[in-house]
Amino acid sequence: MILRVSLVLIFVLGSCGVLCLTAAAQGTKLWMQSRYDEMERGTAEGVAIRNDGRLEAARSTKLLYTSSTGYIWSLAADSSGNAYLGRGGTAAGSAIVTRVAPDGTATEIFAGRELAVQALRTAPDGSVYAATSPEGKVYRIASDKVATVVFDPSVTSEKPKYIWDLALAANGDLYIAAGAPAAVYKIAAGGKFASGAGHARLLFRTEDQHIRCLLLAPDGTLYAGSDGGGVVYKFDTAKPESAPFAIYSAAKREITALALDATGNLYASGVGVKGNVSLPNLPVTGATGVTITFVQPGSSNAASNNTIIPDGTEIYRIDPEGAPSKLLSLKDDVVYGLAFHDGSLLAATGNRGRIYRIDTAVAGAWTDIAHLDATQAMAFAPEKGGILIATSNSGRLFRLSDSDPGDATYTSAVFDAGIFSHWGRAEVLPAVHSSALEFYVRSGNVENPAMGWSEWTRATPNSGSVGVPAARYVQWRLVLHGAAVVDSVGLNYLARNIAPVVDEIVAQPGARVAPNPPQANPTVSIAFPPATAAAASNPFPQQESASGPLTAQKDRTAVTVRWSAHDDNGDDLVFSVFYRGEGEANWRLLKDRVTDRFYSFDASLLPDGTYFSKVVASDSPAHLESEALTGERVSGPFVIDTAPPVPGPLTAAMEGGKLHARLDARDATSPIARAEYSVDAAPWQYLEPVGGISDSLSEHYDFLAAVPRVSGTVADAKEHVIAVRVYDRYDNVATVKAVVRP
Repeated sequence: MILRVSLVLIFVLGSCGVLCLTAAAQGTKLWMQSRYDEMERGTAEGVAIRNDGRLEAARSTKLLYTSSTGYIWSLAADSSGNAYLGRGGTAAGSAIVTRVAPDGTATEIFAGRELAVQALRTAPDGSVYAATSPEGKVYRIASDKVATVVFDPSVTSEKPKYIWDLALAANGDLYIAAGAPAAVYKIAAGGKFASGAGHARLLFRTEDQHIRCLLLAPDGTLYAGSDGGGVVYKFDTAKPESAPFAIYSAAKREITALALDATGNLYASGVGVKGNVSLPNLPVTGATGVTITFVQPGSSNAASNNTIIPDGTEIYRIDPEGAPSKLLSLKDDVVYGLAFHDGSLLAATGNRGRIYRIDTAVAGAWTDIAHLDATQAMAFAPEKGGILIATSNSGRLFRLSDSDPGDATYTSAVFDAGIFSHWGRAEVLPAVHSSALEFYVRSGNVENPAMGWSEWTRATPNSGSVGVPAARYVQWRLVLHGAAVVDSVGLNYLARNIAPVVDEIVAQPGARVAPNPPQANPTVSIAFPPATAAAASNPFPQQESASGPLTAQKDRTAVTVRWSAHDDNGDDLVFSVFYRGEGEANWRLLKDRVTDRFYSFDASLLPDGTYFSKVVASDSPAHLESEALTGERVSGPFVIDTAPPVPGPLTAAMEGGKLHARLDARDATSPIARAEYSVDAAPWQYLEPVGGISDSLSEHYDFLAAVPRVSGTVADAKEHVIAVRVYDRYDNVATVKAVVRP
């Protein structure tokens, strides 16, 4: 009987009622782990992770051997428990076969001149068959380590360049999968290759590029998977004169592995995109920065060193009647080996070194049963009480046991609350007896648990606080006993409230924000200075308003205040806008409960003068008023000036055919910016004050103005009219005129 456990942790301060059951943007928050992509970030020791996120006890995995080279391509085992590893490297002479005894003792029994040992099979008499590539051969390695060539493709009529796989029948017949061109050969029991002797027989050829894998069924049926067309072939070895029958053409380009269950269902894994005519790389990648690529002669990919990530893998099932179906798609993994073991279909994958148990009864269901310390899991070999696994990057040999591993431990990934938080009690739903599992928690204020975290504290579910210090980071651990499983784990936490921060504030006179400003109106841009360091480190950037310019209508009768703010708790904020005149002590409220990050008001509400604006941010929407916190910032000074300058009397008289005019102008708030004059409605002319620079609250003008001419002569008029208009810095304007009679 399987015991199901749903685990939810609620971390709060004391009793908090309904708030504890929510997972809103403020208050108590929930970090739920229930999906595979969440659970697989943790560390599983004897714990399997199903594709729906369920945790359950798994078989134990043990490291038996680490190779001095990073790549193990093939694996076999004999009846005595010895494992045979087909190794390889990046230079000629690295094709090595190593025997690993059950106690871990390693012995080199073969060394070839080729790059890699691509396939291995053990015979009942204790000998080992090894296939090397490229430009390789098939060797029979006797128990005394003497190696004899039993197949040399270079002397066949087809001359294939690659040898990819071997299959050994119970009667001793040996089948050889070759590539470039794709062919399958047979060496009869007791035979060996000898030029012209005819011991190696071509069974069949195909239009594919390569025959990549073989599987020999107990009834003598030979299955072969190809590269190029992604075809699974079936061949009756009892009728060697017959032709192979294509029982399935996969959507993928290459069939990488085959497996057969006890009822006759055939399983195949396919990778790659059809249409790519070059052989894909062998699966070599990793920190070493070295790859091995096997390509056809003259291929443009001869210098390629890409890792084989051909859009994931598909696994197909072909029933005994030949009806195919797609069992599973793995987006991020490439299947290199399949095995039907202990009633389960297992898949060895890269490039994350995962072993999956495939549910053959439910399409799309699988369980991650082992995370190996290697990049690629390459091959399986069954042994008594378990199954052996060979890996590359790094080259290692593991043993996956069939026995119950006992206690299974799962440690979650470190959770970052984003802020100093309080942790309360742990809850297991539904409630189970404490013997079903053990639950532990630890906390800290740095991301790395090795740097000053609290010790693991065992917590009894549903019975009070977990007893860990308040901190920013937390981690939990489960120890499963027996058949207990966990479907989901949730962490609820209450962050310490931190006051909001108003990052920037700017006040812009002469601008008014409008939802849809007319296109004909001129616009102004209100931009912030460079962001402060505090704003850049905000852990809740989604709480900030946009930092780009704010489009507003140009309106000299308005003032717009704009600001940005954030809250480290992610709380919703409201704002109050205040003003204060220069030299005044009290702030006066313009508007409260503002939810936008800007506010426009009429400048006419305030007398002309210099002012400051203040914005107060409050997190009161997320907290009780008594617990709400505020933050504020004051703008730089800004000037409100809606009154025009005050000009004095304009005097003018004719002198030498020109008008001599004098004028004083004054403004109470801002400097006189500029002045213009016009005589007898002629175009306005720029006018400089005495001294040339217009930068004071009062300016004096003394100037000569030409009288308009008619037909090249000064107009004979009885009077002239001169007008002067004066602007202050905020474009308020006043006009004065004088009539001059000669």
